Amino acid sequence: MNAPDLNNALTRVLLVEDDPTDAGLIRDALANAAGWAFHVEWVRKQATALERLGKAAVDVILLDLSLPDGQGLAVFDKISRAAPRALILVLSGANDEALARAAVERGASDYLAKGAVDAHWLPHALRYILDRKASQDAQRDSEEYFRAMSDASPLGIFVSDAQGNCVYTNAAYQKISGLDFEQTLGTNWSMAIHPDDRLRIVAEWRDAVRGQEAFQTEVRFMRKDGTIVWTRLNAAAMPDGPSSRGRVQTVEDITERKAADLELQLTREELFQEKERAQVTLNSIGDAVLCTDIAGKVTYLNLVAETMTGWSLAEALGQPLSDVFRIIDGATRQPADNPAQRAIAENRVVGLATDSVLIRRDGIESEIEDSSAPIHNRDGRVAGAVIVFHDVSESRAMAQKMAHLAQHDFLTGLPNRLLLTERFSRAIGQAQRHHKQVALLFLDMDYFKNINDSLGHVIGDQLLQSVAKRLGECIRTTDTVCRQGGDEFVILLAEIERQQDAAQVAEKLLAALLVPHRIAGNELHITLSIGISIYPDDGSTADAVMQNADTAMYYAKAKGRNNYQFFTPEMNTRAIQRLSVENNLRRALKHGEFELYYQPKIDIASGIMTGAEALIRWQDPTLGLIHPGQFVAIAEECGLIVPIGRWVLHEACRQVQAWLDFGLQAVPVSVNISALEFRHLKFLEGVASILQETGLAPRYLELELTESILMHEAEASAQVLEKLKAMGLQLAIDDFGTGYSSLSYLSRFPIDTLKIDQSFVRDIARNADDAAIVSAIIGMGKNLQQRVVAEGVESSEQLAFLKTQRCDEAQGFLFNHPLPAGDFSRLLGTRTLLSTPPA
Repeated sequence: MNAPDLNNALTRVLLVEDDPTDAGLIRDALANAAGWAFHVEWVRKQATALERLGKAAVDVILLDLSLPDGQGLAVFDKISRAAPRALILVLSGANDEALARAAVERGASDYLAKGAVDAHWLPHALRYILDRKASQDAQRDSEEYFRAMSDASPLGIFVSDAQGNCVYTNAAYQKISGLDFEQTLGTNWSMAIHPDDRLRIVAEWRDAVRGQEAFQTEVRFMRKDGTIVWTRLNAAAMPDGPSSRGRVQTVEDITERKAADLELQLTREELFQEKERAQVTLNSIGDAVLCTDIAGKVTYLNLVAETMTGWSLAEALGQPLSDVFRIIDGATRQPADNPAQRAIAENRVVGLATDSVLIRRDGIESEIEDSSAPIHNRDGRVAGAVIVFHDVSESRAMAQKMAHLAQHDFLTGLPNRLLLTERFSRAIGQAQRHHKQVALLFLDMDYFKNINDSLGHVIGDQLLQSVAKRLGECIRTTDTVCRQGGDEFVILLAEIERQQDAAQVAEKLLAALLVPHRIAGNELHITLSIGISIYPDDGSTADAVMQNADTAMYYAKAKGRNNYQFFTPEMNTRAIQRLSVENNLRRALKHGEFELYYQPKIDIASGIMTGAEALIRWQDPTLGLIHPGQFVAIAEECGLIVPIGRWVLHEACRQVQAWLDFGLQAVPVSVNISALEFRHLKFLEGVASILQETGLAPRYLELELTESILMHEAEASAQVLEKLKAMGLQLAIDDFGTGYSSLSYLSRFPIDTLKIDQSFVRDIARNADDAAIVSAIIGMGKNLQQRVVAEGVESSEQLAFLKTQRCDEAQGFLFNHPLPAGDFSRLLGTRTLLSTPPA
């Protein structure tokens, strides 16, 4: 509270004194004060005084420090806490003046000697002390008001003395500069300025000081953490008569405005360059771009559009779109709708009609696709249209070929299992309607693996083609021969009258295969093991009939091969065998019977080893080394492929890290991932865990997946691939070309590598179709900025072809067979393997 005006208000005085005589003198002196009004309350004890102060405030407390219930400075402290805004005067006796001075040092306004109290002097002394306190309170309140106002200001305030040293900063300045008041007090105002700006700004400031002028500039502040704040700085002198007591600076944070100015400047520069950049871009892209005005007159062609239409830009300008962009329906040969006119009329993007064909100025035709969109002016009104199109003649031809490959075996041209399943379902429907039977013959070539291993894949493939041809010659046109995979074939006999019809076909097949096959100077003898299953006797579904025919085929092998067997319910040999393999796989996983072999991948241009593929082998204690083809399918069926796959991934990562720790120049290793692994809920978590456990850097690991895996739930596949890429892994599509994938999805997948299936590579030097497919895949990979690796390279002719097509990498027996880790580690010391002969 402020001290009262004694001429106009009653001054409340609390007298705390235990001596009645001293108390009486003080009360009389104040009661008889001429012109002043004092209301005096007298208490004799500390407790009574505290109780009184707890009820209402007083203006002045006259306090004796020697009371019956309190002595010394402790009394002052308690009374001061009870009345923090009251004026406290200590009443001092002759012997306790030192104690009174100590109380003044602790906050008392003054002290009075009891012996000097008289009626004239005491009121004057009180008024003087009250006036002094009022002045001090007013100054303090003024400072508080100033601080409150300055702290509420968004502008920073920095007050300096005549030498430029800080005496005050407000909260805004502290926020802008990053310096609190203690850090700035006594320092020069320029300490917050960026060191690169400081000398210049200080020189300008001194010039303004000498000229007694206001100072204004824009300058960078640099905080202790290195962040930059742009400010507008204004400084003016605080006059004190003819001289200056110092200067006041206001600081405004203009960082956002500066950023906006810079962004605006950059935008203007970008807009200045945009036209040229757009022109260069439009002439660099692979798509044709054609623009029209709202009347349908041509206004622009890029270079690709000039080539595809046969019109130059100069010739086409102002010409009707229908003259320059002539399109017809490829199926009806009738003129097609003008997409630009529709885009303008409907104010939306319009796709070109399916099977659109562009007729060039010289009459040459090309299949095209893409779309047209309206062009708007600044007011948002349609001002014309743009047509973007490209030649899809080759891609459509490739799509048709890929569609054929999706339903046919790439090697023999026979229907594959997908097409067989479709025809089998249709045959079952017809058999039900006509009350007939359907027979399924499952064929396996006896001892084919021996021929394949001894004479090589090229001879093996030619033998498969020869066998496929003979099988086709033994059946009706209404029947179907399918290559199931490897050396297995399936024959579908639609609408047979009796089982004997199937037996006659089987005998015909066995007889046809007795004639030797003459291939590349070799006379090859091959026989068949045939299992026969009949619908509906042996199964009510296509899958059941197929499985039973497979079981019967294994029974035929057990009977000595080169024979046929009809399925019977007692045939459980296959099931028993698979159960045995499954049990042995569980034991192998538990006792560590698996081993990884590594086959190098070679950079074709340099001959340097760039990576390796990890391939699993099973070292069975009884059967010896078992290749994955003999157990992977069973592992997938019984659910063991996931733990086996995790072991492969962990072992590959562990081995690569071991090579690195040993000081070898390790290469990235690729690991095949099965569909069951890829779809497993904890697949991503497992990959991350293995990398962490082994300490292997992700760049040393590549995961290989087939097209069929990725295209099953393509959206979900894309999400998983993105997360794998985020880990830093490399991704490859294995056996590319053998499945069917959407090219639009392929471009969306974050794939690093395409691996061309070895079935295409085998005949590239002799088969024009295979060569064309390989070339197309290599071109596709380069367009998608993906590495292309050719699998199964076994001859120098194959390598030469791949090199002419600028294929990136190769893998196959020409360089090395798969090797155990110990043998493979010796290759890491050489790295250059292009000249190494096959092992």
